[in-house]
Amino acid sequence: MRAADAVTYGIEPTAAIIMLAGIFYGAQYGGTITSVLLRLPGEASSVVTAIDGYEMARRGRAGAALGISAIGSFVGGTIAIVALTLVTPLVARFAVDFGPAEYTVLALLGILMVTTLGSGSVPRSLLMAALGLLLATVGQDPLVGTARLTFGSDELLDGIDFVIIAMGLFGVGELLYNLESLRRPGPPAAKVGSVYPSRADLRASRGAIGRGSVIGFLLGILPGGGATMSSMAAYAVEKKASRRPEEFGKGAIQGVTGPETANNAAATSSFIPLLSLGIPANATMAVMFGALMLQGITPGPLLVDERPDLVWGVVNSMYVGNLLLLLMSLPLIGIFVRILRVRASVLAPVTVLITMLGVYTVRNNVFDMFLVTGLGVLGYLMKKVGYEPGPLVLAFVLGGILEPAFRRALRTFEGDLTGFLTEPIAATLLGATVVLALAPPAVRALTRRRKAASPSENPALT
Repeated sequence: MRAADAVTYGIEPTAAIIMLAGIFYGAQYGGTITSVLLRLPGEASSVVTAIDGYEMARRGRAGAALGISAIGSFVGGTIAIVALTLVTPLVARFAVDFGPAEYTVLALLGILMVTTLGSGSVPRSLLMAALGLLLATVGQDPLVGTARLTFGSDELLDGIDFVIIAMGLFGVGELLYNLESLRRPGPPAAKVGSVYPSRADLRASRGAIGRGSVIGFLLGILPGGGATMSSMAAYAVEKKASRRPEEFGKGAIQGVTGPETANNAAATSSFIPLLSLGIPANATMAVMFGALMLQGITPGPLLVDERPDLVWGVVNSMYVGNLLLLLMSLPLIGIFVRILRVRASVLAPVTVLITMLGVYTVRNNVFDMFLVTGLGVLGYLMKKVGYEPGPLVLAFVLGGILEPAFRRALRTFEGDLTGFLTEPIAATLLGATVVLALAPPAVRALTRRRKAASPSENPALT
């Protein structure tokens, strides 16, 4: 996106922002391909997709995973575009009410959702989330500028980039684990299977698509929310709503459909605060903001009246781009899944080479390549002992939102934590967080009590 920002300098404003918008929501599906096939998240929003999408690929259902992702992305994006057209002013006014206190509680709610992502126990997920929050503090203090956890290294002053964390734990770690399994005989590799989802897949995914569209649209308009928070929230909701939550983490198609629908819906709705208020909802929208400023256009409430050609040109391009995304991705699924036919002995070194090149290009720093190798070893060891990297990576992303928002909120409330209860939206979100935290143990306790009181379970009554 940064390189594209420079390219758009000499392009007409409407065409420039349309090009950047196309790159943005096209990348949401592009990151899905490597997440499903190789467990290499191309975007932060694709981390959740890798959990069940990769398991589907291992079971010979890579085509179904990519196909339902494309369909969900199309439906979620289209619903968000229609909603963007109709309710932009109303929703944008609501987004303005979000301050540091609201972002803090929203991030806490997201971290609570993280505990539902791992296929292991909640304590293990919490431990991984805590480690992710710790890694998010590496580098310079965001408010004061002092060095933290850098151990005297200048390379760590800028912190650890998301790409390094994701590529190390998911990419290199998964490759090491899979290469170890090649040394011992195992079951034959799964067949690729159909490259399109079946009718049963579509029926099972209908609810996930609808819920993901709503979640993605609502969270996409919030600064700091965006596609990553939306995909994570959609996954948590699908796991809670499922009659068979134990299947999540093992190849549940709803675990792919919900997040993929949500992140595309969020990618679209994040344009609402940018175009109507001049507020970038996330880092990518900040790049869009910069591109508009380079063209001499200031986003804000007057933009719709002053430049209707630009605003509605972008909206109309989303309809076209969303349709093109579906028409391009479905026929190419058969080509994508052919990657799985390549022998692991060939695919592994090529994947490592691409991973290292990608990591190096982020900051042109050789140190990052050593860092991703170390994180890869950590990811391998985590896999060996049964710890999932997903909660760690997503907590790392949320940590970048939580810390500065919490500290700004404390400054606003002069250090008084009860100040969070004086903000209506923050208090409501905090209440929802408490309910979600207490609900699972309460349900388990009630279930045990009912089983103990059931006549069929009580020998004295039979």
